[in-house]
Amino acid sequence: MNPNLDAGDLSAQPVETQQQRGYYHTLREILQQPDTWLDTCERMLAAAPAIGRLADGVASIVLTGSGSSLYAGECVAPVLRRELGIAVEAIAAGTLLTDGTAAMPLERPGLLVSLARSGNSPESVAAASAVLAADPQMRHLVITCNASGQLATEYARDAIVLDDRTNDRSLAMTSSLTNMSLAALYLGMRRTPERYRDLCATLSRACQALVMNVPAAGSFGRAVFLASPVGIGAARESALKMLEMTDGRVPTLAETYLGVRHGPMSFIHSDTLIVCYLSTDPLLRAYEADLIAELDRKHLGQAKILFGESIPAGLLRAGDAAIDCPDCALLHVVAGQLLALYRCLAEGLHPDSPCASGAINRVVESFPIHS
Repeated sequence: MNPNLDAGDLSAQPVETQQQRGYYHTLREILQQPDTWLDTCERMLAAAPAIGRLADGVASIVLTGSGSSLYAGECVAPVLRRELGIAVEAIAAGTLLTDGTAAMPLERPGLLVSLARSGNSPESVAAASAVLAADPQMRHLVITCNASGQLATEYARDAIVLDDRTNDRSLAMTSSLTNMSLAALYLGMRRTPERYRDLCATLSRACQALVMNVPAAGSFGRAVFLASPVGIGAARESALKMLEMTDGRVPTLAETYLGVRHGPMSFIHSDTLIVCYLSTDPLLRAYEADLIAELDRKHLGQAKILFGESIPAGLLRAGDAAIDCPDCALLHVVAGQLLALYRCLAEGLHPDSPCASGAINRVVESFPIHS
């Protein structure tokens, strides 16, 4: 099969071919995001009374999860912080297990938001239980994709279960992550429900266009994903997707534009793909452009793919690509998913289950929880 086939070409293949090549679930789950985002929007609007019971009057919010579920929180934490004007942090469930409430913002009452695709990861329930037992001023909201998972069943009264389609069957989280992020975003816009609905519709349309425009980047040995601090969650998730789907064959790095100068720039070799997620904020764009110009001046990297709005030709050199994309972490995540899918197929791997050794699984295997 031609490794340069795009999403449209891949989805046009017979189902039997998709299953044989091992990308049936992954591609379907990436492409269903525009539709499932609209479903998630309506589910959150319908759950407004239950969410209000938990969110009214809170002085801080902690978004928690593990791996991609944590990055789902990182994608929306800056937006919630801006919208609500309170402390909002994304904190790994593992950190809550080891550090407890000491890792959390001090302001109370607080809301702990557990994000989980399956809700069965060992630390998912353990972290929530530990925090709630230690701090009676913490409330708890579960956003999950699995109605039968531990989180959904043990905290049924305070759980929002998304469409079963978002409970991704492939190894890598794709539609589950973006839908949980979009659901969490409602916390910052619940006072203006029509604004939330309009945003979800706008993002859905933008995603439909984006999935047909992300190019297969060809052969590269490494990948770097750059973003400004407000978008670093998308960069981290994109780097993880590339690492997971290539079974570790493509080393990855996620860094901020200002942070990459301080040592991480040494990661960028002549075979490195540089993916740049650009902001529309004039100040951030100025710093982003400076760093891109420095990379070009130093002849670092094999090629760049820039995702953003109104990208000036001066930021491109021969072999680079500019993809028109609104400044939104969720859309940047989708771009990263497709880049990883294409690279996985080019490696001759099966995106639905790229790890032949079994070193990683769809749900992390059980491990001891220590007091």
